Amino acid sequence: MAKIIYALCALTSFACAFLLLRSYIGNKYRLLLWSGLCFVGLAISNLLLVLDKTTLVSQDLSTFRLLASLVALLPLLYGLIWEDK
Repeated sequence: MAKIIYALCALTSFACAFLLLRSYIGNKYRLLLWSGLCFVGLAISNLLLVLDKTTLVSQDLSTFRLLASLVALLPLLYGLIWEDK
């Protein structure tokens, strides 16, 4: 059951990233770009979680997952601080 939940979280992150980036292409609001890039990184982090908990059980990918999450939040942080519109 946990494998299904991990996979659904990854799919939800990919769907959010897709919808945000598609909306950015249509509207050109920069905050949508930064949010979309953040969700791409979070989707990668969730994909690493799925691999860590289901496929590569003998290896610990927690450091890579946390690094991916940190890198994912940097574009959103940049967009919230430095964008003026």
